[in-house]
Amino acid sequence: MRRNWLLNIQLIAIFGLVIFLYSFTSKRNEQRKISKPKIEFLNAESPFVTHEMVNNLLKEKFGGASTIKKENLDLKSIEQTLNKHSLIEDSEVYVSVDGKLKTVVKQKSPIARVFNNNTSFYIDYEGGKMPLSTNFSARVPLVYGQIDTAKNKGFVSLLQMIYNDDFLKKNIIGMQIQEDGSIIMKNRNYGYDIIFGRTIHMERKFNNYKAFFQKAVQDTLIGSYKSINLKFTTQVVCTKE
Repeated sequence: MRRNWLLNIQLIAIFGLVIFLYSFTSKRNEQRKISKPKIEFLNAESPFVTHEMVNNLLKEKFGGASTIKKENLDLKSIEQTLNKHSLIEDSEVYVSVDGKLKTVVKQKSPIARVFNNNTSFYIDYEGGKMPLSTNFSARVPLVYGQIDTAKNKGFVSLLQMIYNDDFLKKNIIGMQIQEDGSIIMKNRNYGYDIIFGRTIHMERKFNNYKAFFQKAVQDTLIGSYKSINLKFTTQVVCTKE
């Protein structure tokens, strides 16, 4: 009986010690300051945003990650701060088991660069206005002309189609938006105008252009054309020099 009583006291003491150590460790863990953040970019091939820029955002908002105690860390607030940046599309922030603040940043993806008088900016994949970056310049089609048209859904869909197609992305380098909303495009390697027309039947027009281009290159006649008219969806009308 006495032996069982002593055993119970020992178990209670051990259990109490475990609880104390756990609480003490948890308290110290909460009071630990977060180490320097580790930053990862999902689309690192287009470095519009740098590690230094992300660190500076943290310093401006929180005084730097190294001054933040784990118990005071608000991951959602950090994400919201980063997501307000004009070059960042989304971010995910979390703390690893070893106390390191890790930040995964997805930058915005430009699909065109607009020139309007003395100003210039990108259009991102969602159709929003995206400022230029001093760190990196994207190779995207240059857009001139009636810039208000660049904001409509049809034109953004056109840019998305070019961006998502390897052939078009490589070959279409610029476009002029006319007063009536029609579009004239330029090819990277040849001087002819691509008269695209309005943003209707876009997939059919691009398919017609690809078929024309493949045949014209094989016939070695492509350099003699002045314009390629895609407005008539049943045929491609070419004008020579």
